[in-house]
Amino acid sequence: MSAAELTALLAFCTAMSFSPGPNTTLSTAMAANLGLRRTLRFCLAVPAGWTLLMAGSGLGLGALVLGVPALRWAVKLLGIAYLLWLAWKLSHAGDLARVDERKLTVGFWQGVSLQFVNIKAWMLALTLTAGWVVNAAGQPAANPLERLAIICAIMAVFAFSSNFTYALVGSLLRQWLAQGRRLLWFNRVLALVLVATAGWMLRV
Repeated sequence: MSAAELTALLAFCTAMSFSPGPNTTLSTAMAANLGLRRTLRFCLAVPAGWTLLMAGSGLGLGALVLGVPALRWAVKLLGIAYLLWLAWKLSHAGDLARVDERKLTVGFWQGVSLQFVNIKAWMLALTLTAGWVVNAAGQPAANPLERLAIICAIMAVFAFSSNFTYALVGSLLRQWLAQGRRLLWFNRVLALVLVATAGWMLRV
């Protein structure tokens, strides 16, 4: 991979990883309600799941999903349903002292699985495959497995860094959110972000 390709890859990964999405919204919400320590499992689950998704996409899973409309819609609808369910749970949490950890925690394997129904993650994986693993003619570029390994390693770092950053912000807000009904409205705003993301997923 040339220096120009690597620079473009880093710029693209930075923009996509740190822009708001389902993962970063959940990281913020979990840390604000449950604390940074309880959110670390999810922050680790995102890069793990995303690496599996990227590897599968680079090895042909992405082409299968794109080529079978029913499968593409199944992924999309499962992702939408899961986001709406999370939004509903989040919108009812309004007191740190009464937050039910079991309801708001997204565990490690749930976080890994979430990547496979996350349309943003799919779009990112497919774009990276098309731009850096195969050439303009749709054929594998030179050293495709090496390129795929580099992309997976870089994105694992970015996926953890972005989610940890959002979780850190959420945890820093905990004391301020504990006053009055601030947490309830904060959670409802994040729930609306998840609903809006679900709506966006339906259109893409």
